[in-house]
Amino acid sequence: MLEKVIGFLESATSSANDVLYTYILVILLILGGIYFTFRTRFVQFRLLKEQIRCVTEKPSDGKGVSSFQALMVSTASRVGTGNIIGVSTALCLGGFGSVFWMWLIAIIGSASAFVESTLAQIYKKKGPDGSYGGPAYYIQTALKCKPLAIIFSVFLILTYGFGFNMLASYNLQSTFSTYGFYDEKITPWIIGLILAVIVGYCLMGGGSRVVKITSFLVPIMGVAYILVAVLIVVLNFKLLPDVFRTIFTEAFDIKAIFGGFSGSCVMFGIKRGLFSNEAGVGSAPNASASAEVSHPAKQGLVQVLSVFIDTILVCSATAFMCMCSGVEPTKEISGAPYVQLALSSTLGKFGPIFITVAMILFAFTTLLGNLYYVDKCIIFIMGKIPSKKFMRVYYIIASLVIFVGAGLSADLLWNIADITMGGMTIINMPVILFLGKYAFRALKDYDKQRKQGKTPVFKAKNIGLPHDVDYWK
Repeated sequence: MLEKVIGFLESATSSANDVLYTYILVILLILGGIYFTFRTRFVQFRLLKEQIRCVTEKPSDGKGVSSFQALMVSTASRVGTGNIIGVSTALCLGGFGSVFWMWLIAIIGSASAFVESTLAQIYKKKGPDGSYGGPAYYIQTALKCKPLAIIFSVFLILTYGFGFNMLASYNLQSTFSTYGFYDEKITPWIIGLILAVIVGYCLMGGGSRVVKITSFLVPIMGVAYILVAVLIVVLNFKLLPDVFRTIFTEAFDIKAIFGGFSGSCVMFGIKRGLFSNEAGVGSAPNASASAEVSHPAKQGLVQVLSVFIDTILVCSATAFMCMCSGVEPTKEISGAPYVQLALSSTLGKFGPIFITVAMILFAFTTLLGNLYYVDKCIIFIMGKIPSKKFMRVYYIIASLVIFVGAGLSADLLWNIADITMGGMTIINMPVILFLGKYAFRALKDYDKQRKQGKTPVFKAKNIGLPHDVDYWK
């Protein structure tokens, strides 16, 4: 009976996904990203040096959340199990051409990331522990539409509190499937339980502990992962020309693309690219709003860097270590097994162990980063900071969700995550398209002050902001 219900849900969610990503999101994300790219005058390339400089700045008073810490929280959510399992799935089901479309959605999407994070800074609120904000707040303040803001918050909670966290838990336990002790009926639940208990313990420590843990772990795991990927590519450098040829040949194989569009490299590239970098989704602005900066454009630039770190570096690292291994991707080995086989072919027994350790760190930081977003949306919906009793109950539920996700179907979990994330994007992208003019004005103001040799300092009146905001007066 349970198998029939899961089978029905898989079929229904798969059909909904086909419609969502074939007709709606592909147009919204690509055209929106192109529009933002031109309106910001290619901010993702033009101000690359400035992005690196901004991320090293600290709050002027030495207190509050720095740009780097906000970047680490958003990167903790972005750089996760999807960078390994998602890329592997895209390669196995969509082919090598999906890598090109992941790159494209990241490059043009980074301009969307700039706009949404700059808006989050402009419309951020003052709280007892510093600033906070995100799409729900700029929807409420600028559009005066709290019902839409609440709907967005509900989608975010479903996406990050349920869909992504269950998927991260499943992805982590799946990496143990190559070991002899793995029992598909028992092992997933044991791993899910251990992960749920550890995450629950960290959550009970409060938001400050989340920021500190992610700030420490994300750089370490990211650098180690990329170094191993570079090592594998160097050891198999003779295969690189064929890999690049295949990427571009399959990316523009018109017959293959339009013969089965919903299962093509374009769709898998866009789905997994969006899942990974989240540009335009409306998640990262929740972390961006917490940073203490002198100008909103600074945090927008920092989030552009986050998209590059996620897709151009980490996702590409996974893709190339798999593609240069010589192991052919197939539907039967999609997910963790493909990555582990790829590493085994070059690094022997060390390969699967390394991926397991990387997945533990990726999953852990993803779960904490996701729940940081959920915290902010719960506060918005309730209109106040919930009581300690309420938060304890919520943390227990969040931990149970992680436990349950470890034992469910991979296809169902991917479909649920894609649908709820799509719901967030359908709300956020039109909103930032409408409000984008204020982000463009902020960027122009930032550029003007830089050219004058000043340290950019923002004032709302300088861009003719018609809305009442807590900061920038």
